[in-house]
Amino acid sequence: MRVGVVGAGQLARMMGEERASAHVHLTVLAEHLDDAAVATADAVVLGGARDVGALRELASQVDLVTFDHELVDLAVLRELENDGVVFRPSPAALTFAVDKAVQRTTFAAAGIAVPRFLVISDAKDPRLVAFVDQLDAPPVLKKARGGYDGRGVVFADDKEHVTALVAELSADGEVVVEERLDLVSEVAQILVRDVEGHSISYPLVDTLQRDGMCVETRYPSTLDDDLAAQADRLSARVAEVVRGTGVMAIEYFVTTKGLLVNEIALRPHNTGHWTIEGTSASQFLEHLLAVSGQALRQPSVVAPYAVMVNVVGASTPASLDDAQKLNDVFVHDYGKSWRPGRKLGHVTALGDEPTSPHVRAWSGARAYGTVTREA
Repeated sequence: MRVGVVGAGQLARMMGEERASAHVHLTVLAEHLDDAAVATADAVVLGGARDVGALRELASQVDLVTFDHELVDLAVLRELENDGVVFRPSPAALTFAVDKAVQRTTFAAAGIAVPRFLVISDAKDPRLVAFVDQLDAPPVLKKARGGYDGRGVVFADDKEHVTALVAELSADGEVVVEERLDLVSEVAQILVRDVEGHSISYPLVDTLQRDGMCVETRYPSTLDDDLAAQADRLSARVAEVVRGTGVMAIEYFVTTKGLLVNEIALRPHNTGHWTIEGTSASQFLEHLLAVSGQALRQPSVVAPYAVMVNVVGASTPASLDDAQKLNDVFVHDYGKSWRPGRKLGHVTALGDEPTSPHVRAWSGARAYGTVTREA
């Protein structure tokens, strides 16, 4: 099966590392020949994710197309789908990850727990003042489209600031105004759905976020049994509504009143990187199996504890060699040039108790030169 990937970042790179195990031929749509996934792909098409000509060229070389990011033009994808291009996930499913306004509105209508929100496109809309007056704190504002890793998300200081921010953000389209929550923690779950609608899931993990970016993932989750059961029910309901094919990642806010859906992604996800060494079948392998129409494998966990730490470019270049010299850590380099704030790789450690893998993963990340602080 010939699989095309829109995007050639680290996620496509790690798909490429599993292409032989999944028995697929992988072609990536890359903007530059030094993009991360070019090193692991079988073939490359040069072009941008919104370039119709490049997308058509990619589609002409493969049997189906999947994604390593959501920065796409849904109208273009629908046009190509109408012309017979097979997308997995489909543009209809991908809408839930691309458009936060659609996601929030549809999930709320389906009875899926989300934060209180208002979708708005004009700072003068009278609903804005009424909504903000209901809240206990100034809200969070999010661009409906185009944001990830904290981009396109801003926190209002007060009511007057809300109006100014809506006026600014709405220049690019709809804005989701959302209640600011007092969080207990955050957790995430990875599900994989095949072409017939059958699915498997990975265990819940605890996540640590800083500045909108995942810093650390820990297995197993520390959620109690009741909240873990709630997560299973919510994840199943989200999958039923979205109807995607391949990996779906769901990030949850944990509050004193239960779980709320934060974001979803319809592709392999940062919170699932631990599955490469931590399980018998990684999220990248399962994604390729799913989109190519093959049977999914039921993953099993291979160690009682796993910790994954992201490596984000610090103020000076990283030292990959120093990290790789450490014992009992798995260092993943994304093949990117160093830049402050850029995701350069991740480090995973496994263990029989929680402390050692935490220490070893952070030791590897610090040796590599991460800018993030230890939890």
